[in-house]
Amino acid sequence: MKQTNLKFTALALLPVAMLALSSCSTEPQAGTTTTGQVAAAFQPGVPGGVLVETFKETATVTGIDRATREVTLVKTDGTQATVTAGPEVANFAQIEVGDQVKATVTDTVSLFVPMPGESAADQAAAAVALAPLGEKPGGAISGAVQFTAKITSVDLKRHTATLQLPDGTSKTFNVRPDVELTKETVGVDVVIRVTAAVAVSVEKP
Repeated sequence: MKQTNLKFTALALLPVAMLALSSCSTEPQAGTTTTGQVAAAFQPGVPGGVLVETFKETATVTGIDRATREVTLVKTDGTQATVTAGPEVANFAQIEVGDQVKATVTDTVSLFVPMPGESAADQAAAAVALAPLGEKPGGAISGAVQFTAKITSVDLKRHTATLQLPDGTSKTFNVRPDVELTKETVGVDVVIRVTAAVAVSVEKP
């Protein structure tokens, strides 16, 4: 997974993470959304925290075009989609009409303020694991990226902070009431680490 794509993913997840971490609680928070499970955890008084969001989806194979490697899928809500299985899907011949495609996506976003003198360089990594040849297609892919945003301004009355993101844009977020916010906060770096993992399997119904 390319670092540029990972940064786009991270920037898309950042507002969700900041919203989840902006509420104040002395216990880890957990909730359920219509698409999966969301859990947020943080230490009272310490900026940042961790957000983990898991989505699960199941679809049924209703059509296969062997020539174009296109597979038609119908999700549990009745919506239909056609996807193209790339050459990396080595076990394409094993897919049959009626098979179920199950996918689990886990996104983890962590934010923290590095200690003085602590380095936090931008970085990215990815890993792929595929099912053995001859078996039903499946596998997992994961990618991680870390980058730094800078606090450019704070609003002490509204208890908000504005961060300049790596793409040059700025966004303003609420800061948890238990986290101290002062004018000296301006210029502080916030390290954002995003990990995305996708596991896919094709099974008989």
